[in-house]
Amino acid sequence: MSKIDLHLAHAYVKNPKNESDYALLPLEMSFADGGAYALLGPSGCGKTTMLNIISGLISPSEGHILFDQKDVTHATPQARNIAQVFQFPVIYDTMSVAENLGFPLRNRGVPTAQIKQRVGEIAEILELNAILNQSASGQTADVKQKISLGRGLVRPDVSAILFDEPLTVIDPHLKWQLRKKLKQIHRELKLTLIYVTHDQVEALTFADQVIVMTRGKIVQTGTATELFERPEHTFVGYFIGSPGMNFLPIEKKPGGIQVAGTEVIWSTDQIFPNQALKLGIRPEYITLAAQDTPGAAPMYVTQVQNLGTHTILSAKLGEHVLKAKLPSHQEHFAIGSIVWLSVLNPHTCFYAAEELI
Repeated sequence: MSKIDLHLAHAYVKNPKNESDYALLPLEMSFADGGAYALLGPSGCGKTTMLNIISGLISPSEGHILFDQKDVTHATPQARNIAQVFQFPVIYDTMSVAENLGFPLRNRGVPTAQIKQRVGEIAEILELNAILNQSASGQTADVKQKISLGRGLVRPDVSAILFDEPLTVIDPHLKWQLRKKLKQIHRELKLTLIYVTHDQVEALTFADQVIVMTRGKIVQTGTATELFERPEHTFVGYFIGSPGMNFLPIEKKPGGIQVAGTEVIWSTDQIFPNQALKLGIRPEYITLAAQDTPGAAPMYVTQVQNLGTHTILSAKLGEHVLKAKLPSHQEHFAIGSIVWLSVLNPHTCFYAAEELI
């Protein structure tokens, strides 16, 4: 395994002049030896570009990349000793499952006995033992992706294993099983794993550290709890969570705060910069409140979605609609009625220029 350090930027056009010309804006990022990371963001945010730069499929247009302090910026994927698993399974149809798994080792001249032992170990982890002698071509999509994963895992000496949305073609229930299996693999084999996805559930359940990206920029790196509780950028609050974080414009007033044009009683020692401000509050942390409760405001109910275990309440404050995630056993809400909801409490975050204050 290797510690990987990135100090780079990348543009697919010559002589980039504006931020929009860059697929990856200038960044510095380190991946610790043996860590499990997820690159999370929407399509086009630069996560696959970063993965391909790490693997050596792309050379960065600016800067350099280090493996254990060795400059590998222009080294080939083979020289970097990288294994990569792609979005769609790559299977050698003329080979058996066992031959597919052992191919990277045979290609490097590993003795047959060692290949058999290692293939057996990986097949046991991925629950492929029963079909090792079967043809790979006749397997289901999820089994083929397991084989593809196994071929990436079979080499014990790789610097890192890179996954480019490997569960896209997998049935939702099987996705859960394979995510669980990847966590097990990481615990048992102590490999450096870097996983690209646009699915927040995949990222948050797989990785120890999630790197959230948008428009070619890393906006936050952290654990699932850190990303949920204290988003450092409004994009993280919006992208993580279902529903995402609510955002409302605010102004500091004597004895309180004006939220979306409504005066809300609230005392705080928070120091605010002299610029446009927003508050951010997760739907999970909005609660029903009595009239004139400090930190709460009156809102019009616009939609009620009862999901069994909880109710998603949409309510309008000024021109802004926010969502609250409330227990389903609470009172019935009528469309157009007024409810008092807390928006200022210890879980509220404050933002200036889209960044956490």
